[in-house]
Amino acid sequence: MMKNFKFYALLLTIFLLSCKTTKITPSVAESSPIDLKTMQGGMWIPSLLEGMNETEMINLGSKLTAKDIYDVNHSSLKDAIGHFNGGCTSEIISNQGLVLTNHHCGFSQIQSHSSLENDYLKDGFWAMNLEDELPNEGLFIEFIVRIEDITKQAFMGITDNMTEAQKQSQITKNTNAAQKSIVKEAWQDTKVKAFYKGNQYFLFVTELFEDIRLVGAPPSSIGKFGNDTDNWVFPRHTGDFSMFRIYADKNNKPAAYSKDNVPYTPKHYLPVSLDGIEEGDFTLVFGFPGRTNEYLPAVAIEHITKQFNPSNIAIRAAALKVIDAKMKTSDAIRIKYASKQARIANYWKKWIGENLGIEKSNAVAKRRAFEATFTKALKEKGLENKYGNILPQFKQLYSDFSSINIKRRNFIEVFLVNNELMQMCFRAYQMEQAITKNPSNFEKAKTSFIGRLKGIHKNYDVSVDKSVFNNIMPLYTSNIDASIYNLTAFTSLDKSLKLLDGTADQIIRNLNQDAAYKYAKPLIAEFYNKINPAYQTKNNAINTLQAKYMTALMEALPNARYFPDANSTLRVTYGQVHGYSPRDAVYYNPVSYLDGVIEKYVPGDYEFDVPKKLRDLYKAKDYGQYADKNGKIPVCFLGTNHTTGGNSGSPAIDAYGNLVGLNFDRVWEGTMSDMNYDPEICRNIMVDIRYVLFIVDKYAGAKRLIDEMTLVHPKK
Repeated sequence: MMKNFKFYALLLTIFLLSCKTTKITPSVAESSPIDLKTMQGGMWIPSLLEGMNETEMINLGSKLTAKDIYDVNHSSLKDAIGHFNGGCTSEIISNQGLVLTNHHCGFSQIQSHSSLENDYLKDGFWAMNLEDELPNEGLFIEFIVRIEDITKQAFMGITDNMTEAQKQSQITKNTNAAQKSIVKEAWQDTKVKAFYKGNQYFLFVTELFEDIRLVGAPPSSIGKFGNDTDNWVFPRHTGDFSMFRIYADKNNKPAAYSKDNVPYTPKHYLPVSLDGIEEGDFTLVFGFPGRTNEYLPAVAIEHITKQFNPSNIAIRAAALKVIDAKMKTSDAIRIKYASKQARIANYWKKWIGENLGIEKSNAVAKRRAFEATFTKALKEKGLENKYGNILPQFKQLYSDFSSINIKRRNFIEVFLVNNELMQMCFRAYQMEQAITKNPSNFEKAKTSFIGRLKGIHKNYDVSVDKSVFNNIMPLYTSNIDASIYNLTAFTSLDKSLKLLDGTADQIIRNLNQDAAYKYAKPLIAEFYNKINPAYQTKNNAINTLQAKYMTALMEALPNARYFPDANSTLRVTYGQVHGYSPRDAVYYNPVSYLDGVIEKYVPGDYEFDVPKKLRDLYKAKDYGQYADKNGKIPVCFLGTNHTTGGNSGSPAIDAYGNLVGLNFDRVWEGTMSDMNYDPEICRNIMVDIRYVLFIVDKYAGAKRLIDEMTLVHPKK
């Protein structure tokens, strides 16, 4: 079925990229009952929801109070939300510490347990009892115990005549003191984060669990269904989920891995709704969004989308051309490069969609119109002398910053993201510098470098890496020498470790005689001695001005809505289930179904193959209790929640506090929401929890996991 699906998907991609002048139709409000005035976007601090946010949520259909979401004295939703390994979000869904997150968030753990004999990427993994659950070295989940506003304490002793460096030094001193004085339990920790570009500071008391075990994961043909073709687009049919379990010591406290540890009993876990969602339903996404820049000036958005993104898109496209082709030729290479390919492809396509969304929504022109409003407000309030130079300064700073910003990021793409030989040389350079500057660092630096080498070589193929080198290096420098692959020791772990035999002087001498290191060292030295210092100087000036701009906005336009940019701290974003119209005469319904999985099915295809058992279940309509009222299995749905990277794995919570879905993506046209949230086309994509339950129960036969959960019918 749909043999030419990928061909049509490619045509669609080309069409979208060519539609640069197409005006986005404002028909969303006409097509669905969305009130654009209430859909503000925003990633709100959960401890500050009382008042306007709580009222807005109620107007959108929520039955939750602010204290239901965040409460220090009683269990609340926030106690079920964990920061998964520092980069994703997870949620507890049983009283035995069962955790749900995305398949792509747990992908490296699934990969690490996979082999040709036990290919969990291809076949999936399901622990049928506690003893089968697999430990994961280095994996952690962190919870927020409480949040405290320490802005007043952070700014103690700050005066207007201080330099920026002096101010920051004093703030650091003050926040360190706040952390030392905070009341917490012995096993708890603290961290301080700046908000509103350094205009506000919050302290977080945290608990970190380190014994996290893999419980279940569907095969990639479900968990990554659609792969790169479907990534960042809708309609989506991906069962992007995996399951883990938190283990604690006998006192239910965080502990390192031990066979004596027991499943964690949480303060709160999310009940799971079997009633699903429908158009207009309230949705709350709770998680740890990574990074947004919603208050950038127009000149910055233009630089990012016209200059910065295109150069990095080109490098990743060149690398992916090689990796994708090689992965199709060998199962061994596919397993080795699965996680790397997913990581590289993810932001490659995201940047393309971001550029498209900014162009199609006319975001730069709209931001300039807003800046005209800001300038007018400065005049009306007599603030021109204080803030009137900000926008002209931005223009000058970005003119001076653009080339070095591009060069620096291109270096990172080539030497740290896409090519492993260059990455090994980069780490070798760091080791040499550490030893040279302080000989007492020798053993520590050497041990660290050996760990890096072993990590890289665990999933390394020389033929893949050499072809990547040949494809991407011309995009960074005209000095290309692929012969280094035949002469260097770094393509072999054993040979590279032999370079590290002997004294510090001998090791440095060995390194500097290696062909690849001799090739890469001048380029790395240029990065450290010229490119990065210039970038830091220019970027610091921009950041200082951005902080001043944030202050000026709040002073000149005090009645506007301001939410703090994402910074990997716990946030709430609320909205509703809604489709959207990305372009003229096209409207996407908010829910996709298993029917669409079967329609996209291409036998043997690495992106669109469908397991036989899933096809059989579909044919027999063996859906159990997980079908919707029309007798169909929903797979994914759309919401107006404002999300970004880090929200992967975040729970979609209904009006009553029950789990209805699992956030994992955004629509392609709306990836610009990191800089410009537009309620007309910005949508987040969530796996319907009923599809998760269906796969766990009917496909995997892991009924024991369903039995752990509290299944509810809030609509009945």
